[in-house]
Amino acid sequence: MITLQWTRRLALGAAVAALAGCTSLGGSAGWTTLVGDGRGLENFNQVGQADWAMVDGVLQATRGGKEASYLVTRVPYKDFMVRAEFWASDDANSGLYLRCQNPAQITDENCYEANIFDQRPDPTYATGALVKVAPVRQPAPRAGGKWNTYEITMQGDHLVLVLNGEKTVDVRNTKLASGPLALQWARGTVKFRKVEIRPL
Repeated sequence: MITLQWTRRLALGAAVAALAGCTSLGGSAGWTTLVGDGRGLENFNQVGQADWAMVDGVLQATRGGKEASYLVTRVPYKDFMVRAEFWASDDANSGLYLRCQNPAQITDENCYEANIFDQRPDPTYATGALVKVAPVRQPAPRAGGKWNTYEITMQGDHLVLVLNGEKTVDVRNTKLASGPLALQWARGTVKFRKVEIRPL
């Protein structure tokens, strides 16, 4: 029964996404807006207790429970590009989770995590890294206190992260093939004013 319900939810999510239409990005067709242009929470299921809300057209979270909270897309993605415009406080712990295997339990083991965590105690996988897969060159870039852009390409086993125009990860990894995308709040303040995705 759970499998059937999840299948129906995926199908409904895909239909909603299709009806929402595609937006253009840089003159290229095929981009779907998940956050922005009046869209936000309706494209996600929430896991955890953060205070996710749309404020002045921006999706944000500022506090939550003891555990991290996630907004998980209602449809899975296999090969895609995603572009996210985000703002993070200096103490923020956030990230974009990709190809997640269990939409009810998001971790950096069953998803790829493009990290947003300037103050990570071990900076190896701080902001700009793909956690537990590809470290970021040191000193790691800083995202705190400003608007940033992540451009992420997941095509087969080729995974590329570009943060504010600088490539921070270019790696081959076959661990995860497809799954939903998730936005994380774990500490501080994080805001997303645009999240767009394009299947490849």
